This record gives sequence, structure tokens and C-alpha cells, in this order.
Amino acid sequence: MISADYPLASWFLAVSTTFFLLVFALPLLLMPLRWARWFGWAPVQGNTDLTVYFGRCLGGVALAIILTTARYIPDPRGQPVLFELIGWVCVAMVGVHVWGALRKAQPMSETLETFLYAGVGVVAMWIRFRTLG
Repeated sequence: MISADYPLASWFLAVSTTFFLLVFALPLLLMPLRWARWFGWAPVQGNTDLTVYFGRCLGGVALAIILTTARYIPDPRGQPVLFELIGWVCVAMVGVHVWGALRKAQPMSETLETFLYAGVGVVAMWIRFRTLG
């Protein structure tokens, strides 16, 4: 399952897809309000249909990216653009999280996530342009 030619790229995909699947994609897709409470959010009382809808949408998009990316764990060189996709998603998430931090509109866990996304994005782009060429 891990590429003998590109083990770092394969391990990166295996670890990152597993982590994001279990911590973000599936919980957001299946139980977005419970996920929000885990991360320190206090969901607004009342009609939460829109919140649940957007959480599930984000979980669905994350799941689609993860499932597509996971197919290339054995052959990461086969679709190097996936590393760029991961990098750009991380850039967007850093922006979202920095904006929320500046506005003081999110729990500390979300602000700390900024560093996770920045790190994953840098590693993804490094692998893409330094390891896979």
C-alpha cells in the first residue's frame, strides 16, 4: 500500500487522510453539532437546520477529497495535483481560521487549528514540488 519509490508521499497521504477522515469529515457529515461542541463551540439554541446543513456539506466535501486522495496512497506520483489541492485547501482554511481569530469569533481550538492547516499545507506543497517534482 505504501509506495516503495515515494514512501514519504504515501505516508503523508495515509496519515493525513485517516486523521482528517476521523476528526473532521465523518463527524461533520454525521453529527455536526456534536462535533462543534467537541471543539468548544456553543451552538445557538433554536432552529439549527442551516448550521447542520452547512456542517454536513463541509463534511461531504471533505469526505470526497479524502476518498479521492486515498486512492493514490500506493502511487502518489500518479496524481501530484492532489498535493496542490491539499495545499490550497489548507491556505483557505488558514485564512478562515485567522479571520475568525482576529474577530474573536471562534473557540481557542479553532485558532490553534490554524497551525495544523499551515503545517499540513506546507508539507503537502513541499512533497509536491520537492519530492514528486
